[in-house]
Amino acid sequence: MKRLLVVDDEEKIRLVIRKYAEFEGYEIVESENGMEAVNICKEQNFDLIILDVMMPELDGFSTCKEIKKIKDIPVIMLSARGEEYDKIHGFELGIDDYVVKPFSPKELMMRVNVVISRHCQIKEAKEQNSQSHDVFQREGLFVDFTGRVVKINGQRVDMTPKEYDLLFYLIRNKGIALTREKLITEVWGYDYFGDDRTLDTHIKLLRSSLGEYRKFLVTLRGVGYRFENGS
Repeated sequence: MKRLLVVDDEEKIRLVIRKYAEFEGYEIVESENGMEAVNICKEQNFDLIILDVMMPELDGFSTCKEIKKIKDIPVIMLSARGEEYDKIHGFELGIDDYVVKPFSPKELMMRVNVVISRHCQIKEAKEQNSQSHDVFQREGLFVDFTGRVVKINGQRVDMTPKEYDLLFYLIRNKGIALTREKLITEVWGYDYFGDDRTLDTHIKLLRSSLGEYRKFLVTLRGVGYRFENGS
C-alpha cells in the first residue's frame, strides 16, 4: 500500500485529504507542522508528501528543503498564494507540483497518482539502464537521459524534476512544433486543470538553467515551443 504524509496546520484540510486518499487506497500519516514532518520523515518512508506552505514553526519551503536533504520523496505543495515567485521557489527546491487553495480533492488525488507513477517509472528506468546511457549532445549542452544528468560546458546543472521532464520531452521531439496543450498533457501526464502559467514558469526556469543554450528553445507565438533541430 502506498503511503502519503499530509502536512497542514488546518485539521479540516487534513481530514478532507485523508478521506479522499483512503478511498483511493492510500495509507495516510498526518502532521500539523513542519518540524514534526521532518522528524517523521527521519523515521518513516513515504511515497509522496502533500505539504502546506504557510505553517507555524517551520514553513513549507523550509520543511521541503530539510526533507530533501535526507530522502528523495516526491512533494506536492499546497498554498493559498498563487504568485509566480512562490511557485518558482517551490520548483527550485524540487517539488513536483504546486496546488493553489481552495482545491478540488479529486483533482489533487489525480495529481498524486500521476506524480507517484512518474517517480516510480524514473526509478525503474534508472535501475534497468544503469549499464547503458541514452545521451544527447549539441555544442556544450550534454544531456544524459538515463542518469538524468545535464551539463553545460562540462559543468553539471541541477534542475527541478519537472525541468528534467520538460527538457527531455522537448529534445526527444526536437524540430517539432509542440503546442502548450501537448506539452502540458505529455509532461504533466494528465489534462491539466490548474493555472496554465505553470508551463510558462517551468519554461522560464529551464531557460535559466540552460544559460547560453536557451537559444535552442524557441517560442512559437500563439502555438507553443520547439527545440531547434539544427546541427
